[in-house]
Amino acid sequence: MFSNIKSNISTWVKGSVGWKTNRKIVVFESDDWGSIRMPSNKTFDNLVSKGIKLDSAGGYLFNRYDTLANEDDLTALFEVLNSVRDKNNNPAVFTAVSVVANPDFDKIASSGFQEYHYEPFTKTLEKYQSHNRTFDVWKEGLRNKLFVPQSHSREHLNVLLWMENLRKGDIQTKIAFDHGIWGYDRTHNQPSYQVAFSIKSLEDLEHQAVIVKDSLDIFENLFGFKSSFFVPPNGLFHPSLEKVTSEMGVSLLYGSFIYHIPTPAYGSKKTIRYLGQSNTYGQKYVLRNCLFEPNDPGVDWLSVALKDIETAFKYNKPAILGPHRKNFIGSLDESNRTTSLSILRNLLKEITKRWPDVEFMSTDELGQVMRLH
Repeated sequence: MFSNIKSNISTWVKGSVGWKTNRKIVVFESDDWGSIRMPSNKTFDNLVSKGIKLDSAGGYLFNRYDTLANEDDLTALFEVLNSVRDKNNNPAVFTAVSVVANPDFDKIASSGFQEYHYEPFTKTLEKYQSHNRTFDVWKEGLRNKLFVPQSHSREHLNVLLWMENLRKGDIQTKIAFDHGIWGYDRTHNQPSYQVAFSIKSLEDLEHQAVIVKDSLDIFENLFGFKSSFFVPPNGLFHPSLEKVTSEMGVSLLYGSFIYHIPTPAYGSKKTIRYLGQSNTYGQKYVLRNCLFEPNDPGVDWLSVALKDIETAFKYNKPAILGPHRKNFIGSLDESNRTTSLSILRNLLKEITKRWPDVEFMSTDELGQVMRLH
């Protein structure tokens, strides 16, 4: 009973503060497009046989199902998004929160792990089977306003930490490197390589500022427009780096109600963020308030998402869902994609049925509405 009261109070507080609107706006933000995760099922099996941990509660679904999207993944997703129309005759749209680069493993190894090198994710795609036309399909989704990329930084990787451990000869880091990955489950209390902007010391921030600038430059070169939204991988982001994003044209930043700011020794401290809150540079924070991870078993995700959307609308908030890319990838297990897309299709149908005045928007479009109202 006490937990229910606590949950209700938390929902009320989150719903009561921040930007509000009477419009029924639904936004899908999906993370990690462009990033390497698990190259193949064979790689998964080889890593398990070598003692690399891939089955933690938080990591298994990513390591088992998540990899670079191919043409079939994107085409199937776009078909589902295009199956509904909102009050303005627009289809549903995914804000594709995307990294623009991955490590160049060959060059790093050739340097004896003394130098870090990266490649644009479009080059990474060329190294994967059945990905020859994938970037063309990305651009097709953008033209049809089904798939709108926004920045998730350069790599989904803490470059300094990873390179430090490779130079030290850390055995598991090297085994994973030899298989083209870094996103395995590290030993308890070891900082994750996935958290790109955690810091060992404040000196790391100078290096991270370069990464942020690089990421936004590469993004513009790849897509032909500036990213107006920036989502740091795994959420942590030092306030000093917000200045860099502002100078590069970013007007919207990812936030969460309890937001973690990185501190030295790979720690963090908590602060509060709310929807529409402005920082020193006039940038606004965008918070996700609806859960939807349809490939996570044992949950009625259709009911969960609809309830969260209903709550968002009750408090005059846009409904912002964050389904990860892993839900919609079929390369490693086609049933993963098929099942998740079926649930997504049903969710979209039910949204348009329950709220015929719904408006589907990408995050950058939501930002424009927030600035005008």
